[in-house]
Amino acid sequence: MALTGAISTFAFAPYSFTLLPVLTIAILCYAACCSSRWQHAAWLGFSWGLGYFAAGLNWVHIPIEQFGGLPLLLSLALLLLLSAYLALYPLLFALLAFRLKAHSMLPLYLAAAWMLLEALRSWFLTGFPWLSPGYSQTDSILRHWAPLIGETGLTFILVLSAAALMQLLSRRQFWPAALAVLLWLSAPLASHWHGWQATGETLDVALVQGNIKQELRWDPALEVSTMRLYLELTQPHLGTPLIIWPEAAIPRVEILAEPYLFELDAILAEHGSSLITGIIEYNFYTEEAWNSLITLGKRRQSDAGGHYQPRHSNRFEKHHLLPIGEFVPFEDLLRPLAPIFDLPMSSFSRGSFVQHNLLANDHKLLPAICFEIAFPRQLAANFQQDTGLLLTVSNDAWFGDSIGPHQHLQIARMRALEFGRPLLRATNNGITATIAADGRIQQQLPQFEAGVLTDQMQLTTGQTPYSRYRDWPLWLCSLVLLLLAGWQSQRIPA
Repeated sequence: MALTGAISTFAFAPYSFTLLPVLTIAILCYAACCSSRWQHAAWLGFSWGLGYFAAGLNWVHIPIEQFGGLPLLLSLALLLLLSAYLALYPLLFALLAFRLKAHSMLPLYLAAAWMLLEALRSWFLTGFPWLSPGYSQTDSILRHWAPLIGETGLTFILVLSAAALMQLLSRRQFWPAALAVLLWLSAPLASHWHGWQATGETLDVALVQGNIKQELRWDPALEVSTMRLYLELTQPHLGTPLIIWPEAAIPRVEILAEPYLFELDAILAEHGSSLITGIIEYNFYTEEAWNSLITLGKRRQSDAGGHYQPRHSNRFEKHHLLPIGEFVPFEDLLRPLAPIFDLPMSSFSRGSFVQHNLLANDHKLLPAICFEIAFPRQLAANFQQDTGLLLTVSNDAWFGDSIGPHQHLQIARMRALEFGRPLLRATNNGITATIAADGRIQQQLPQFEAGVLTDQMQLTTGQTPYSRYRDWPLWLCSLVLLLLAGWQSQRIPA
């Protein structure tokens, strides 16, 4: 079963065998339902999950080994430990499949169970919603459902389809398969109700990819050369209304970088440009630090000059911090144990869950820094009717030439689909890309090269059903289905 779970990795970017989850989850369902004891079903679910997450998250060990100072075997052991925790969710799913196997509505019950378990996984211990099956559908026919029911809804359809396939082959039960086929074939019709429209306006953008090696990003001797590099890459594109630099592009804390920021602010305003850049905000009095985005240059087109001031309100502070990488639980206990618990910039304070959109040259952008793009509920809480674009900045240099950055880009594409807004993704070393409101990649830069991506974004307006109602309708339906399953189970012997 571990091999079956591991094969599921090929459903996601960069491989994108989009039908694969239907087959691999069907095998999990069949194995759990055919188990003679609940202990066997639980082990099968755990084995499937261990293979699924260990293979799909194999890139996690790279920063642990290369930058955390741990040997390869120990870094792989930590990867297996994380995978073992995440495998508890398929374990619970397999137990439910074993318990509910006699029900005629089993496919609906299993889809509801998986969806609620994914909701728990995205919240518990600050949440780690990576590799949710729905992300594999950014290029499949199911993508048309995303503006209505989100990635979680696509996951529901995938699990329903997998369980329906299992019921069709093992029990000759046809109605679940017919329902699944109907959902797949009717997906293009859903695009008529996606809720957003093109405004007819366009926006020229420039996304700068500095390609600074991870081991050099926080070297104090290289701060000036890094800031000079970003300015040199940007200068040919001054006059572009919106310029984006990636996460922590400026390697000097904001209060120490103020002379550079004031000069850059004036240059941008003189050319009619606005810049959004990542920077570390630090308070020397409270010794708190925030992973932030700030805006420089024109806030509004009618402004006579730049608007930057220290601690101005036109900024964003990251809310969803990455465990170990950006905050260390029980840090007094863990930090002395190994270098992995004492990485540079691993003690950030958390920004508010709800914050203002960034305003740049009269355009409102809804930002997310790195890992945050995997949390659609945070974006939904900050989405406004006049939000013009989605923005995510990242530094995937931690993960080398692995599948991690490709999965990260795929998650960003799903957010564009769900919210019906064009999305800008600026990264340190790739994959920097512009994404249309329908989730299609317009342009992208090669990885591991310094460069600037220029593009013209088609702006949109309106609200998708998902941005308005989020996951609540499907959560309620799933909860009702599981309550019904529980009630029926009282009448059917195990």
